[in-house]
Amino acid sequence: MKTTLSVAIATFNEAENIQRCLDAVFSWVDEIIVVDGHSTDDTVKLIKKYKNTKIISTDNKPMFHLNKQMAIDACTSDWILQLDADEVISPKLRDEILNTIKDSKYNGYWIKRKNYFLGKFLTKGGVYPDPTIRLYRRGFGYLPCKDVHEQAEIKGPVSTLNEDLLHYADPTFKRYLMRNDRYTSLIAEDLKKSGVKINCLNFFNYFAIKPLYWFCLAYFRHKGYVDGFPGFVFAWYSSLRFPLAYIKLFEMNAKKI
Repeated sequence: MKTTLSVAIATFNEAENIQRCLDAVFSWVDEIIVVDGHSTDDTVKLIKKYKNTKIISTDNKPMFHLNKQMAIDACTSDWILQLDADEVISPKLRDEILNTIKDSKYNGYWIKRKNYFLGKFLTKGGVYPDPTIRLYRRGFGYLPCKDVHEQAEIKGPVSTLNEDLLHYADPTFKRYLMRNDRYTSLIAEDLKKSGVKINCLNFFNYFAIKPLYWFCLAYFRHKGYVDGFPGFVFAWYSSLRFPLAYIKLFEMNAKKI
């Protein structure tokens, strides 16, 4: 009996990415489930071009993982491959996935990601291998839906695939800055919930200690310099999330948000 495979995706205004993602999987998976959060661009129109795809329309929830889990729950195949619209399965990873699910003693798999930044895939700086659990047996994996950076939780044994998942989260620097803005806002909210105060000690911590430590960690210890100028920029801007989040915390307190 053939082992079947579903792809689960959640989308919101992903017209720039969705075709690249679906082109890489539609010909060899049994079904594609897309939960769309009322996109206002051409995302749904583009998805409808793929015959083995089912679209479920819902609200664009603040906790986006809720829509991802909705897509997972709607899958009917033996195995589920959960993807983001800005991710692409390479031919080598495709072959590994198909061979793996034929006869596996594991219920889930970590997949290494290569992240695209300033025209290249980063290989160092703590950005690679960026492992994420994306392949699991139906009924054995789920998202807790509590945190934006959480991993799927798997019932039973888990292993790791060898080939890489290609991640185009930042095809342009403008896109990176947009995501960074959302990310630092989330950090600021977490700081407020944790009771971080605006004072001299925290100012020094978030403007000097944390950024310097993170930059040295990413650029020197994790060899971000191997990736040249993109590696430097990524390490530098990653370290700036601490003062940016602190500034947003200050603004939230000033406006009493």
